[in-house]
Amino acid sequence: MTRYSSLGLAVAVATLSTATAVSSAQAAEWNLATPYGDASFHTENTKQFAEDVREATDGELDITVHSGGSLISHGEIKPSVRRGTVQAGEIFMSILSNESPVFELDTLPGLAGSYDEAWELWQASKPVIEELFAEQGMKPLYAVPWPSQGIYTDFELNDPAQFEGLRVRAPNINTQRLTENLGGLPTETEESDIPTAFSTGRVDAMITSVSTGESMAAWDYVSHFSDANLWIPKNIIFVNQKAFDRLDEATQQALMEAATEAEERGWEASKADMEGSAQALEENGITIGEPNEAVAGALSEAGDKLFQDWESRADDRAKALIEDYRANTE
Repeated sequence: MTRYSSLGLAVAVATLSTATAVSSAQAAEWNLATPYGDASFHTENTKQFAEDVREATDGELDITVHSGGSLISHGEIKPSVRRGTVQAGEIFMSILSNESPVFELDTLPGLAGSYDEAWELWQASKPVIEELFAEQGMKPLYAVPWPSQGIYTDFELNDPAQFEGLRVRAPNINTQRLTENLGGLPTETEESDIPTAFSTGRVDAMITSVSTGESMAAWDYVSHFSDANLWIPKNIIFVNQKAFDRLDEATQQALMEAATEAEERGWEASKADMEGSAQALEENGITIGEPNEAVAGALSEAGDKLFQDWESRADDRAKALIEDYRANTE
């Protein structure tokens, strides 16, 4: 081998090594923070989403899901994604209601009482929600609903007077307002802190889904679930826009395709979890029933007041969403 051919081989090897290093440097590692525990179907779906992305990109985008608030507390997830401290997050969408009335839509009583209606509401509101996130440098990927919300108590709820002074776990502003309209005392408590809140007497009741009740072993501290079908709220999964933009086009496409699959899978998982969780609650001794006429009337009146309050704060864009949604569901 001549001196020049040896030199050429060395250059070729160096070039290949450089190309390999560049390729490796392009692989992205993301962190996704969620406040929900591993037992939640939401977390299971989010982890499957991360695995789908990893497989679809041959590891070029590796998303690590940090569950149960282990990385960042619920209230800090969105600000952290906005700053780019973490690349992605999952939150209960209505905790953003202080930013825009649009984020309250899926916690307005009586607006969407079925999964089909909840889907139509999401489709109507999604373009505006995407705009709101984009204004802060973030991009929504998908949203998945919880089963409809009811009321857990350690007694049979059969009289509106029982709401008076009742300390109710209220995870979002409309749950807080509904509780106040009923005469109760709203209390902020993260999902992971629910058992302790009941055992220490900080809360007497909670408004949430059968899924949360099952994952939190609600039978340890309550005895009844009133299936009031108040609303069907959603979690939203989103990313930092700059982090997204740094991905190549093929990786971006794979990410969005996995998000579409996660959304479809998540909605079906929610339906299945509603049935399974209700069965688990009953098997563990919780009595499930619908509100009687008196309680249903009180809930309806409190809900109407809540909706009127929302209308007084909503801008024309938010009100137009309601009109579009109702036109598509009539």
